[in-house]
Amino acid sequence: QVQLVESGGGLVQAGGSLRLSCAASGRTFNSYTMGWFRQAPGRERDFVAAISWTGGSTLHADSVKGRFTISRDNAKNTVYLQMNSLKAEDTAVYYCAARSGWTPARESNTYAYWGQGTQVTVSS
Repeated sequence: QVQLVESGGGLVQAGGSLRLSCAASGRTFNSYTMGWFRQAPGRERDFVAAISWTGGSTLHADSVKGRFTISRDNAKNTVYLQMNSLKAEDTAVYYCAARSGWTPARESNTYAYWGQGTQVTVSS
């Protein structure tokens, strides 16, 4: 069992930056691939980024590539999402997720553990 708690969301102007954090507790953090997803009102949950258990392999959605960066610190049991050049369309609840396996994945149904989410609102 893994417990995930997100933080760092908030209100920011377009063009600004935020860094989301996801603190994990429970079973060995560094044995899990981690991901970030987001869900805007009236929309499905979308993939944002994922990172392998070593941090050596990452995936980013095309919509955030070049603006968002996922990283992890296994010593702190924490995964991060650095978000730069934020746009109004980035407004959503952002969720952290964990899955067993060696490689990052885009499919939300492969992630077994989820946090409660943190709201990110970008004003235009």
